[in-house]
Amino acid sequence: MVQRILGAWDRLSGATNSSGGGMPVSDSLNAKLASGGRKSGSPFLLIAAALLILAAVAGAAFLLSRPAVLRIAVGPAGSEDQKVIQSLAQEFITEGTPVRLTVVSTAGPVESLGLLAAGEVDLAVGRADEDMPKGAGSVAILRKNVVVLWAPSGAPRKSGKKESKSKIKEIAELDGKRVGVLGRTAVNVTLLKLILSESGLNPDKVAISRFPVSQVTEMVKDPSIDAFMTVGPLDSKITTDAIVTTARLRGEPAFLAIDVSEALAHKHPLYESEEIPGSSFTTSPARPDDTVDTVGVNHLIVATKKLSDTKAGAFTRALFNVRPALVKQDPAASKIEKPDTDKDAAIPAHPGAAAFIDGTERTFLDKYSDYIWGVVLLLSVLGSATAGFRHYMKRDERSLTGEHRDKLLAHIAQVRKTNSLEELDALQEEADEFLRETLEGYDDGAIDEGDLSAYGLVLEQFHHAVADRRAVIGGGAAGLPRVRAS
Repeated sequence: MVQRILGAWDRLSGATNSSGGGMPVSDSLNAKLASGGRKSGSPFLLIAAALLILAAVAGAAFLLSRPAVLRIAVGPAGSEDQKVIQSLAQEFITEGTPVRLTVVSTAGPVESLGLLAAGEVDLAVGRADEDMPKGAGSVAILRKNVVVLWAPSGAPRKSGKKESKSKIKEIAELDGKRVGVLGRTAVNVTLLKLILSESGLNPDKVAISRFPVSQVTEMVKDPSIDAFMTVGPLDSKITTDAIVTTARLRGEPAFLAIDVSEALAHKHPLYESEEIPGSSFTTSPARPDDTVDTVGVNHLIVATKKLSDTKAGAFTRALFNVRPALVKQDPAASKIEKPDTDKDAAIPAHPGAAAFIDGTERTFLDKYSDYIWGVVLLLSVLGSATAGFRHYMKRDERSLTGEHRDKLLAHIAQVRKTNSLEELDALQEEADEFLRETLEGYDDGAIDEGDLSAYGLVLEQFHHAVADRRAVIGGGAAGLPRVRAS
């Protein structure tokens, strides 16, 4: 449309120049018309916009590519649990996973879970029967613990002599006796009382003494202790050392089976019915010499719902991706297992971990498509509102264009009546100014294509009228071809 107006005005200017009496269109106006459309933005603005978009994309990519840093509480210092977690943190760095771990050392699982409940860490290592924070979910099973109960025979085994037999052969015979529990954690005592109760004993009639793991020898030597208990993995060095020390100082141990393990696990889902295979602790002699029924409890890596599903899923994926390499560095990592994703589990898996394990993780578009479409819709509404507001603000320019068009129509009638070239020149100069203001309004967006088209028709008729009248007044070129508006 602008090109069409340009052609009409060029013809008008040409007719003026050929007659020798008209005023040509100014160079600045010709430059504006020659552009063929709205004025383009400054190249510097375009470069700045491109750089801004590039910086935004680069910034978003940088933020998305940065590894998530998670704090994990584990203790006590120097424990097997802490060694595994520290090895895991190092392996995450070595493998370049999208997750990094900051290890927070604690006095033990109770403190670790306390930090998790307080929101001071993202993950914690603790036993399933500890006091878990509200809404805690398992991310991984670090290891499985089993209860080991045994009683000494009363005399150390001597070479060439018949082995002494323990006076206590089953849990029912612990009534009125004293049991030494290795480990300071209170949940071991709670578990022992639960086992005694399920076995038909009154827990209050069984004395319980707790010993730290550093006092294995003192516990075994104590003559008032009739039986011993540990809770740990099957290959626990602490348990094995306690059993070997018992055999050396107080005679060959008799392992006490927990015959009610299945019933106990059914009533208390935090526990599981397990078996201790023969020769689990020593092979020569075999200790135990046969399979022993017992109770198991999981040692977990847990997180609360404060940890997003995305981060929990990323941690779980990274953990099981590096697990084969981690086992080579620390064999204890071979005990790491995936958590139970059943929603009815005593401690269900964290939703993020469950999504990874079950293969139901949502992609970026799955998660945020609603938000993306919402933003697109919002931008569309804002764009329409902005356009409407701008249209409203430019109403004066549109009104002025209408006035110019009406004046130009009036000029056409005036042109056909005049006999003065000077008056034609004056009308042409005024039309020149009308055109300049109309194109500026078009550049500003105040005038749309429809308004410009209507103005173009009027301008073309003005061109014909001026050209015809000049021919009549000048006495020449009366037969100039008329260009009709299409």
